Amino acid sequence: MLHCFGGGILSCILLAEPPLKFLTNHTNILLASSIWYIVFFCPRDLVSQGYSYKPIQMLAAGMKEVTRTWKIVSGVTHASSYYRNGWIVMIAIGWARGAGGAVVTSCEQLLRGDWKPAGNEWLKMSFPSKVTLLGSVLFTLQHTQHLAVSKHDLMFLYTIFLLMVKVRMMIKKNIPITFAPIEDTLSRMLFGWQQQFSWAEKKPDVKPSSNGTASSVSKPTTEGPGAAKRHAKKED
Repeated sequence: MLHCFGGGILSCILLAEPPLKFLTNHTNILLASSIWYIVFFCPRDLVSQGYSYKPIQMLAAGMKEVTRTWKIVSGVTHASSYYRNGWIVMIAIGWARGAGGAVVTSCEQLLRGDWKPAGNEWLKMSFPSKVTLLGSVLFTLQHTQHLAVSKHDLMFLYTIFLLMVKVRMMIKKNIPITFAPIEDTLSRMLFGWQQQFSWAEKKPDVKPSSNGTASSVSKPTTEGPGAAKRHAKKED
């Protein structure tokens, strides 16, 4: 239930609403309970064996992405009823509705003592969280009439984009689709000044000498017995 309704729970907490508000929708509770029951208690594991086929998995993934779009739209619309001009609030609630299940699951793992930093959505966002954030931004711009496109057209285009990406990721498992090129471009545009620090880190280490001047650290060289005697004479 936490994974299925985690987005609703997180959005309710952010909007200071009862976290158990999702329990009022009896249809979704009955549907989630029925799916859980037939998956784990179906005779001879017929449902699990049927889900192992690739077409069935692609169909289920497509239905999940359609549901993600509706969750984002409902989150943005629900947030606008409280904050009409609160762009950040709309984006946050839309993202929480669409990808909040992973965040709530991480909190649940932390309470059980099975938490891992690599699986934290706040520190390292997964691809579904990133694409949900992108959709939340787009639907917020459309809701505030800053994007000249109708809501149904945007929902259709965004859903088609999610389906194409999901199908490609399932077909080509060794080639994951990421936003690395876009993230690199934005980081260079917004935070390009940090590159000079990475260049400075590549310089050789400098060590101050005994006379107060800086000298670069070099590898120690081996000296012969004759050189040791000359040093001893200089010290005398």
